[in-house]
Amino acid sequence: MYEPLAERLRPKSLDDYIGQRHLVGPGAVIRRMIESGNISSFILWGPPGVGKTTLARIIAEQTQVPFYTLSAVTSGVKDVREVLDRCKADATSMFSKGRPVLFIDEIHRFNKSQQDSLLGAVENGTVTLIGATTENPSFEVIRPLLSRAQVYLLHPLEAEDLLELLNRAVTTDKMFAGREVRIEQTEALLRFSGGDARKLLNILDLIMQSLGPLEPFVVNDQIVTDRLQQNPLAFDKNGEMHYDIISAFIKSIRGSDPDAAVYWLARLIAGGEDPKFIARRLCISAAEDIGLANPNALLLANATFDIINKIGWPEGRIPLSECAIYLATSPKSNSAYLAIDAALALVSETGNAPVPLHLRNAPTKLMKDLGYGADYHYPHDYPGHFTRQQYMPEQLNHPTLWQPQEHTPAEARLAQYMRTLWDKTEGE
Repeated sequence: MYEPLAERLRPKSLDDYIGQRHLVGPGAVIRRMIESGNISSFILWGPPGVGKTTLARIIAEQTQVPFYTLSAVTSGVKDVREVLDRCKADATSMFSKGRPVLFIDEIHRFNKSQQDSLLGAVENGTVTLIGATTENPSFEVIRPLLSRAQVYLLHPLEAEDLLELLNRAVTTDKMFAGREVRIEQTEALLRFSGGDARKLLNILDLIMQSLGPLEPFVVNDQIVTDRLQQNPLAFDKNGEMHYDIISAFIKSIRGSDPDAAVYWLARLIAGGEDPKFIARRLCISAAEDIGLANPNALLLANATFDIINKIGWPEGRIPLSECAIYLATSPKSNSAYLAIDAALALVSETGNAPVPLHLRNAPTKLMKDLGYGADYHYPHDYPGHFTRQQYMPEQLNHPTLWQPQEHTPAEARLAQYMRTLWDKTEGE
């Protein structure tokens, strides 16, 4: 049975692991866990081919604790309970070497009841959970489970990481033994790999499969491009979907080109992209790129996300198309996006500035005696339901964080309303 190059080169130890130095480098958090043998529950979040499953297998290999694996694609609640029963037996066995580890690949595909079935075992220490996901855990993993597991972000591999992997492949794998190897150019190889180690190795596999027994193995931009054009589905396409095409889709919406937006949407659908992933990106675009210029955009995007879960494919393509066109043809503003980033930067710079006394809650007599809530002016008691008072910490001198973009009528009206309220009371 043929074993793909990516599987043959899968690292067995941290010393062979490439990339993710912030997690496995000297002194990094996961390396410390492995070296101490004290593994706590965590979720690995990152794109395909960056080492999530490999890292879990290394933990199993080096800690020597009982290790169980489930795939969320094929496992149900019954499978989870059976594995947890085995973990409980291991944990209480006199021969146990440590708390069992349960690795769940693609944990974002577990529904709420499946995730709920894990809670008790994780909370009482029966099992250490390691999850792997390509999707944002904030959306796909239930809050009680998130509170019991740290989330670690894995990044796409850097060019130097991919080149190290390329060198390891051609110098150590058996399929290159006795064959002339020439690495002439790597720009196309790195570009098509997109930070995905599995994709890079699959491309090498594809090139090798096109060669005769005595032909040299040559990597250059032309060869890589030609091989992929001849057989574009011969390697993992999910990386391209997640990076290149989704990027073009969102940028077409941001650039107000509905035709291009629908074209890239069709590419995503034809490529088998998860409709929830598309709908989620539409929600982000509505908030980030359209924002206050047309607040209804976020409502429509959220409704699209909701209806996708109700009707599925193939009809789901229609509300996705409607939403994409609506967002592309809406006026654009990123003032809300810029405002929250500016506010976060201010908080980072100034720390925990105290809340002004008149804005504080005063549920007890002591707090009232200390001045909590005193001199607060209830806006609804004043003409126009507004009165001027200080709402930010006094030492910040009330910086302007929201910069209205008045090229759109809706946001211009908001800006004018704020000027009307605050400027007319300047002398108060």
